[in-house]
Amino acid sequence: MANQIKKDFLEELSKRFGKLRKIENSQSLFEIVGTDIRIYIRYSKLHFGKRLFFGLRAEDLANLEGHPSTICFLWDNQTQPLFVDFSEYEEIFHSTTPANDGQYKLQIFLEEDGAELYIARVGRFNIEANFGWHIVEGIVGSKSLSSSLPDLSHCQIQTLLGAIGSSKGYDIWIPQNDRNRLDWSLTRTFICRESFPIGFEELVQVMQEVDVIWIRKGSNLFTALFEVEHSTPIYSGLLRFNDILLLNPRFKPRFSIVSNDNRRSLFVRQLNRPTFKSSGLVETCTFLEYANVYWWYNNIAVRQEGK
Repeated sequence: MANQIKKDFLEELSKRFGKLRKIENSQSLFEIVGTDIRIYIRYSKLHFGKRLFFGLRAEDLANLEGHPSTICFLWDNQTQPLFVDFSEYEEIFHSTTPANDGQYKLQIFLEEDGAELYIARVGRFNIEANFGWHIVEGIVGSKSLSSSLPDLSHCQIQTLLGAIGSSKGYDIWIPQNDRNRLDWSLTRTFICRESFPIGFEELVQVMQEVDVIWIRKGSNLFTALFEVEHSTPIYSGLLRFNDILLLNPRFKPRFSIVSNDNRRSLFVRQLNRPTFKSSGLVETCTFLEYANVYWWYNNIAVRQEGK
């Protein structure tokens, strides 16, 4: 099955972008002929319904360096291929070491509220916007997700995150003082929850200032918390999340720091401080780039218009 999935993908890749050439000493690394673009293909079976396991060979990643490159993750019954722009993670891989077998160990979690990439000993990264051929199209056209991104403000990112959550059926909490600054030119209007869920009195003072919260409808179940660090230090958002965990260790939503891609490496360094390892935040906190938020919402809007 893996070979057939890979074969079908390569045929579609060639149809869209031209003839392919296999890179020497690798069964999974290809170059689009006539360009400098390289694609690294990895496959995994689907485990436990929503988890995938991958190994990236250090020598294969070395062959991506200096080239416009993407890593493609494939699995059974996949609706769209998943691509990760290597340039966005190159510094991350340099900051850690592979396992004893020479591979970097990765997992992908296909969660209801967004797909996540987990790099062992590094952290989690939201990749929901990376499904589809637009990643490769951007590389072919010499544009990354970030380069085609409009200049978004803190409140515009809050608007997009609220709209994504609302489209998924969640109640949305945004601090009262921020609500009149939401930008409805970007998204459909959604209604923010007026009252904070009961039963979290010890957390309310900290949590009601979190930039965006997704709450499952008909319950007080917090699903995801987002801190948008537009100009403020990433460390401040991590501290707020850490305070929430320390006040209630059983409280386990998904935490996300949202910022520009050039702060991704800073997020990794800050998150791996001993205090965040001790609290368990390092295992539950994700980095979400502005470009991912923008394209995530746009992908949802396109699907909704097609219905």
